[in-house]
Amino acid sequence: MRYNTLGRTGIKVSEICLGTMTWGSQNTPIEAHGQLDYAFECGVNFIDTAELYPTTPLSAETYGNTERIIGDWLAGRRRRDDVVLATKVAGPGRPYIRNGGPMTPEGIAEALDASLTRLKTDYVDLYQLHWPNRGHYHFRNAWSYDPSRQDKAHVAADLRAILDKLGDLVKAGKIRAIGLSNDTAWGAMKMLDLSEKHGLPRVATVQNEYNLLYRAYDLDLAELSHHEDVGLLAYSPLAAGLLTGKYLDGARPAGSRLSINGDLGGRFTPHQEPAVAAYVALAREHGLDPAQMALAFCLTRPFMASVIIGATSIKQLKTDISAADIALSQDVLNGIRRLHRLYPAPI
Repeated sequence: MRYNTLGRTGIKVSEICLGTMTWGSQNTPIEAHGQLDYAFECGVNFIDTAELYPTTPLSAETYGNTERIIGDWLAGRRRRDDVVLATKVAGPGRPYIRNGGPMTPEGIAEALDASLTRLKTDYVDLYQLHWPNRGHYHFRNAWSYDPSRQDKAHVAADLRAILDKLGDLVKAGKIRAIGLSNDTAWGAMKMLDLSEKHGLPRVATVQNEYNLLYRAYDLDLAELSHHEDVGLLAYSPLAAGLLTGKYLDGARPAGSRLSINGDLGGRFTPHQEPAVAAYVALAREHGLDPAQMALAFCLTRPFMASVIIGATSIKQLKTDISAADIALSQDVLNGIRRLHRLYPAPI
């Protein structure tokens, strides 16, 4: 297992991060603890979660349960110092989370304290804003995204207030580093500018979707990563399971995310099928597991801080983690480049 540094923080994380959003719905606490034990045996030291989780499906009844499961594991194993723990504060839109309102300084402090209680720890290593108040183009919103409707003065004041509060929480020892999620190049640069001007915490990472079917990060955000030392934490590197090939030809395996979440968060459309089929065929042509090829590709990207994997079984987890040992040949990389030109935005 290789390790990278989160931004300019000095915090070292495994290039594979253990995602957790099925724990408490698709996975029992016992299964989740088994995943944690196995991942750490393999050298994974990085866990990513959120107050919102689990998400398969989202519900008020299960809200916060993933953090509780992790907290029980941390307390039982007594290895908090060995773990780099990341969680997130939810943005607006969920009625059962602070009445669905936008992130506020007071709400962030409240959310963090609740997460710390559930996680049974007195600090988190990386605290992330799950999605911005002002809106964004992620979650299949690119087709309707219109930043011209944003109030410039309000957005600037909002970001400053949020960063001020995060600074207070860093000083209090509750947070080591901060990150963004589902954000844009402008959003990250604005936060970096505010931190530099006012001596506030510096954004270390951006957690955005990245996979063979969704490569928006290759453009402006890749440039930001290079010049500003802000790494990507890639979520959905298998496009919610599409890139394993298990949903090809109309298949819906029992217990899979597609059987639970309907359209995989808008990813399951007719446009993805030919692209997925082509990537699966490329992998098999070269004797590779399709999931491992997809993950290994993500690990080649120069802006990658860590790739967040998620699994509902130990078998899947073993497949995903072992992708770190795979070096893709130039022929495979050329094939991926060719398919990306054919299918630049299928989801």
